[in-house]
Amino acid sequence: MEKIQLTEFKKIKGIQAASGLLFSKEVLFIISDNSSFLYQYILDKDLLLKFPLVKEAQEKIAKKNKPDLEAITSYGNQLFLFGSGSTENRNMMFTLDLTNDQLQIKDLSNLYSFLKNIAQLEGNELNIEGAICVDKTMYLFQRGNGQNSKNGIFIVPDSQDKQIQYFPLSLPSLDDVECTFTDAILVNEHIYFLATAENTISTFEDGEILGSILGKINFQTFELEDVILLSENKKFEGITLFQQNDTTISFLLCEDTDKEVEYTILYQLIIKK
Repeated sequence: MEKIQLTEFKKIKGIQAASGLLFSKEVLFIISDNSSFLYQYILDKDLLLKFPLVKEAQEKIAKKNKPDLEAITSYGNQLFLFGSGSTENRNMMFTLDLTNDQLQIKDLSNLYSFLKNIAQLEGNELNIEGAICVDKTMYLFQRGNGQNSKNGIFIVPDSQDKQIQYFPLSLPSLDDVECTFTDAILVNEHIYFLATAENTISTFEDGEILGSILGKINFQTFELEDVILLSENKKFEGITLFQQNDTTISFLLCEDTDKEVEYTILYQLIIKK
């Protein structure tokens, strides 16, 4: 990843605190960590739609009450949205079938409790910030911005006959603060991930942003192969594949500014292969 180009792509009014996105068939699905809507932005029409995930869905939900949706992924025609698990009311998973708009809601409290145990996470240190689904197996990315700074990947098979696994990972530091996962996506045989250095030891309270990186992990070995600095002051929280050809690969990123603004800015990241 020697040569990259990062530019502002689109400013979308009506979304606060974007925390994840997924591009599919000219539609961007966007989640926000303080909203109980799934946003659908149609690129060629510059049109924003809102899909309620619960009855009486709300925006600008207070921090202590918000579902904290932080991860979005897909498998076939289904979208999966995950709460972070950092507090008791952030344990929900939403599954949306795009063929018929059928929505299912599942409480992951038992699973999240098990994940905390196998990763030896204390208190509210669990903080799921990214998800990838491959052959019905979920890869959940733990953001280590708790007191013990534990980044890692949970592998959760769809069958109870198979064991859940956890792989801890150390990430580079910025200004002596270790970067922590904020999202991830699988492209071919590599995981491309975002991580941010945030000066906090809390999964609940925000801290000073010291920068964000893009990393590349071998999907077979989980070896960290490459890292590049994206920004010294932005917290990128979502990444999705946009376009690729023989020479370049393009992603769309979303930023969470931790500020009360009535819009979200998307960025395009182009990497020469």
